[in-house]
Amino acid sequence: QVQLVESGGGLVQAGGSLRLSCVASGSIVEVLAMGWYRQAPVKQRELVASISSGGRTNYASSVKGRFTVSRDNAKRTAYLQMNSLNVDDTAVYYCSAGRYPTANEFWGQGTQVTVSS
Repeated sequence: QVQLVESGGGLVQAGGSLRLSCVASGSIVEVLAMGWYRQAPVKQRELVASISSGGRTNYASSVKGRFTVSRDNAKRTAYLQMNSLNVDDTAVYYCSAGRYPTANEFWGQGTQVTVSS
């Protein structure tokens, strides 16, 4: 079993930055891709970014150039650096793990990101 715990969400003004972290536990974490999804009110959950065990990355077009996904396998931690945030980025962000590029087999509890104008 894989457990994922996110942190780093909060309230930020438009144009600001936040970094989300996701600590993973479980015996197979090192071979799994890690992902970040988000879900805004009345919208479907969407893949924001994912990173394979070897470091290959995948981004949604809406965040490309603003967000950076990374991972530290020694710390079993994945990160999502979010820059130039805008109000459309407001959502609950979920850490995930699984097969690349969707990485949607295991889920964290989610962390709220709110961007104010």
